[in-house]
Amino acid sequence: MSEHEAPSREAGPSFADAMWSVPSYILSGMAIWGGAGWFATYLTGWVLFKPVGLVIGVVLAVYLVYVKYGR
Repeated sequence: MSEHEAPSREAGPSFADAMWSVPSYILSGMAIWGGAGWFATYLTGWVLFKPVGLVIGVVLAVYLVYVKYGR
């Protein structure tokens, strides 16, 4: 590679990409599934939907991070 060529992005995500993506996955999973749990709590009155939704969101987000960066 000469001095003027840009590095290839085909090798995979960079460390900086991962550092921004991992917290984004975790927060968005918590927001989406926690929001769904909050809405289910609002509709039914059963207060355990919100924490269950938050836990499901975190577990799914960690799984997505593992699939994207851990293999």
